[in-house]
Amino acid sequence: MIHSKPTRNLALDLVRVTEAAALAAGRFMGRGDKNAADKASVDAMRLVLNEVEMDGIIVIGEGEKDEAPMLYNGEHLGTGEPPQVDIAVDPIDGTRPLAHGQYNSLSTVALSPRGTMFNPGPFVYMNKIAVGPEARDVIDIDASVEDNLKAVARAKGMDVNDVTVVILDRPRHEKLISEVRRLGARIRLIPDGDVAGALMTSMPETGIDILMGIGGTPEGVLAACALRCLGGNMQGKIYPRNDVERQKGIELGYDLDKVLKLEDLVSSEDTFFAATGITGGELLHGVSYTGAGATTDSIVMRGLTGTVRRIMAQHRFAKLSRISAINY
Repeated sequence: MIHSKPTRNLALDLVRVTEAAALAAGRFMGRGDKNAADKASVDAMRLVLNEVEMDGIIVIGEGEKDEAPMLYNGEHLGTGEPPQVDIAVDPIDGTRPLAHGQYNSLSTVALSPRGTMFNPGPFVYMNKIAVGPEARDVIDIDASVEDNLKAVARAKGMDVNDVTVVILDRPRHEKLISEVRRLGARIRLIPDGDVAGALMTSMPETGIDILMGIGGTPEGVLAACALRCLGGNMQGKIYPRNDVERQKGIELGYDLDKVLKLEDLVSSEDTFFAATGITGGELLHGVSYTGAGATTDSIVMRGLTGTVRRIMAQHRFAKLSRISAINY
C-alpha cells in the first residue's frame, strides 16, 4: 500500500471566508435590502479570500444575473502563492430569503485545481438534476420526470409517493411541478437557494431525495463541487434565456444540447467546499447574535478524502473589531 503525505486542507481556510461573509450579511436579515446584504457579504468574502495562501482566479462569480455587487469572473484572489486554483463563489445563496427573513440562505465558496471548473460563459441559468449517493448512477436529465422519479425510488428502496423533490418556486416550473404531483411524489418548494437544495439530496436527515429544475449556473458549479465531496451526482444542461444569449453561446462554441455531467462541471476530485448558514434551515443553523458576538454553523468538505466537517464557531466582536476591517 502506498501512503502519501497529507496535503493542506484548503476547506479549513475557506470556512473563515464563509463565516466572515455570513456574519456581515446576517445583520441585514429581514431588512428588505438585497443589494446592501450582497455588498456586505462580497466585501467580507473578498477581504478574507485575499488572505488565503493560494493563487486563485474566479471562474464562477457573483452578481451578474441580478446586478448585485460582484466578485468578478477573472478576478485574482489570494496571496499569489501556490496552489493555483479556480474559485466559485456565492456570498449569499438565497438573497431573497435573507432580505425577507426566511429560511435557507447560505454563504458558499468552492475551490478546485486551475482549469477544472466549467466556465458557463454568457449563460447564467442551467437545467439541473441532483441526487445523493444511493441514486448517483440512475439519473438522466434527458429522461422523463416519471422515469427519473421511478429510478430514484428504486435505487433508494422506496415508492415514488415517498420521494421528496426540491424545486425552486418559479413560474417556469409550473409544468414540472404539475408532473411531479401527478406522479404522486412530494414537493418541497424553495424561494431561492438551490445550492442548499442540491446538498440536501446527499444528507438523509434532511428528507430530500432529488433536486430538479432550472437554476443558476454559479449555484450549479458550486453544488457540483460539494457533491463530488459527498458522493452524490448532478447533471445539467445550459438554459439560454433568450435568442440573443443562445446565438452568443453558439458563436462561442458551446454545445447547447450537451449533457453536463458532474465531471464536466468540475473535472477534479481534489475539490474543496465550505458553506455557513446565514438564516436557519434544514441544512445549517443561521447566524445567532448575542450582546458579545455571534455563533455560526458551517459545513466544510474535501473531495480527495470525502471528509465532511460541521463547525460551530463562537465569534467575539470585541476582539475581532480590533484586528478586522469587516464591520460585524
